[in-house]
Amino acid sequence: MWKFLQYITNNEVRSRHEEVFDGIFWIIETLALLFGIWILLAKHSAEWIPFLVIEYCWAMDNLRHNRP
Repeated sequence: MWKFLQYITNNEVRSRHEEVFDGIFWIIETLALLFGIWILLAKHSAEWIPFLVIEYCWAMDNLRHNRP
């Protein structure tokens, strides 16, 4: 599991910031995405799901670019 988290959150050999934080951030963001989609579907507001997915992709892009 740790190797997967390192791979999914890092695009360099060595991360320029906390690798543990990266893994935790990925887990929390993914859970938030799934929970958000569930809430939107339950409230019959599925038209907002693309915006939620775009925000998730933006967060993952920022995570993988290893900005110090």
